[in-house]
Amino acid sequence: MKACGKDVRVKGRVLKIASLDADRYEFITDPEAAIRDLRSSGSRVDIFTFMQGLPPAPPQFPYLWEPDNLAALPITTYDQWFASQIDGKTRNMIRRAEKKGVVVREVPFDDALVRGIFAIYNESPVRQGRPFWHYQKGIELVRRENQTFLERSTFVAAFLGEEIIGFAKLVEDDGRQQAGMMQILSMIAHRDKAPTNALIAQAVRSCSNRGIPFLVYANFSYGKKEHDSLADFKINNGFQKIDLPRYYVPLTLAGRAALRLGLHHPLKDKVPESVVIRLRKARAAWSARGSVKSTAVATPATSVDVRGAHPSE
Repeated sequence: MKACGKDVRVKGRVLKIASLDADRYEFITDPEAAIRDLRSSGSRVDIFTFMQGLPPAPPQFPYLWEPDNLAALPITTYDQWFASQIDGKTRNMIRRAEKKGVVVREVPFDDALVRGIFAIYNESPVRQGRPFWHYQKGIELVRRENQTFLERSTFVAAFLGEEIIGFAKLVEDDGRQQAGMMQILSMIAHRDKAPTNALIAQAVRSCSNRGIPFLVYANFSYGKKEHDSLADFKINNGFQKIDLPRYYVPLTLAGRAALRLGLHHPLKDKVPESVVIRLRKARAAWSARGSVKSTAVATPATSVDVRGAHPSE
């Protein structure tokens, strides 16, 4: 399904909620046209949701909205970022990567990069305390999943000698106001060399060279999730929480009723945070046990994560 020429996905079995397939990387500038496309699609959509893009501004459209957020880094120049927007520890991590022999540069999307991503994806079945959904994917699937938005993508790779030990995929929005890191991931085995810090440094250079004013690293906060090491990593690298309106447009009577009752939010958002914390710890423990079992029977492969990695991995 498409709206305004952009791919749309629909989630939910009872309540059908549509959003852009690349939500937070693409944005709607003509919501009325998008709504007409959805109504005429022949598929049932109860609610259409979309986010207002950067730069931050008051709500621009006359629909119900709620605050959402991005982890965004305002960029003027690389030197400004390095000198004033990051702390001393982060500067030292970038210098450490260089001293350890890590070289970071923009690369084309070619067979060498696909092989490097494939190797990173298959390094470990568990990342950040949960099963890693890219583990053991075939190389052609890796290629297909990473060749989206090629005309608006910049790929950055971290090399140790000839080996790719980390990569990032930056996707520009239509207005060239932001580059979103759709993927950033490094080899766990080389975390002592700080490749992820080096990748972010190059991402800042790439944005600065192209005149793109914001680098985005997914959300800053997720619902009720407690502050964690990934949030600290974003802060240390200069990312800020920027609140933006997220709009909800009902397209059916069921959609209007669901909005009135607050049913457009996932049920997990209604679970008390104390319970969520216990469930996360249990999941991490279970994943760790599964990782030990799989490494005992599986052939050691070579590692990745679409939602971001940091040196503590």
